[in-house]
Amino acid sequence: MAGTLSIVSTPIGHLDDITLRALNVLKAVDLIAAEDTRRTAKLLSHYGITTPSVSFHEHNTRSRLPSLIRRLKAGESVALVSDAGTPVLSDPGLELVQACIEEGIQVDPIPGASAPLALAVVSGFPLFPTTLLGFPPARSVERKKWFKTLTAFPHPVTFFEAPHRIERTLAELSEISGERPIVVGRELTKVHQTVYRGTVRSVHEGGVTARGEFTVMLGPAHEAQSNTESTGVPPSDQALMAEFGELTENSGVGRREALKSLSTKHGLSTKYVYAAIERGKSR
Repeated sequence: MAGTLSIVSTPIGHLDDITLRALNVLKAVDLIAAEDTRRTAKLLSHYGITTPSVSFHEHNTRSRLPSLIRRLKAGESVALVSDAGTPVLSDPGLELVQACIEEGIQVDPIPGASAPLALAVVSGFPLFPTTLLGFPPARSVERKKWFKTLTAFPHPVTFFEAPHRIERTLAELSEISGERPIVVGRELTKVHQTVYRGTVRSVHEGGVTARGEFTVMLGPAHEAQSNTESTGVPPSDQALMAEFGELTENSGVGRREALKSLSTKHGLSTKYVYAAIERGKSR
């Protein structure tokens, strides 16, 4: 019988931010696949865990994957951990999860700390819907396209940024969407945790300490914020379907225009609005 791959969330800073279940899994598995064995060793040592570990990162995924799958198929249990937070979210591990699914190997989530969620819950922004992105590209042309896509979302968008690029990112965002609200989290849960709030322009002009790890949440566009701030949740499927019908049947608005109008009004993607309407029809 095949073993189990456990996707284990580890602290993003404060070592106490780990679940009892995560500790028990790390003690019980046969092997820990770690993004950086040196960083993981500090966590394991802190909790007296002696489980052996091997490196599993973006540069050795192809060579390490076959041996991990062999061990899992032989009945061993493996825990996947990243440097911090929840694996697979902008961290190595997707290929291993996909390979396990293809081989019929059980994959269990062991939830816990996550930088995007930590910032989201203190942002004060309505979070339904919200979008999670990774790191902005480094090259200028790709960055411009990336930021154009990011600012097109009317709802909150979270992404990561490196310390040596955070000031450049805020400057570029300020040019595109300077008055949009933003929350920038630096060194979340750590000793020097700092949360910067304001508009993109005011946070950029006020300056941030460009050291440590950054998580950024661009807040909702003004229209989306004003239409969701009373409840923080999107309208029901039936309510969206009724509004859509009012626009298309009584106001003579085309279907595409109606979807776009509802998307802007409620701070939702057109894809979400369309799916909600279809769900409403089936009820």
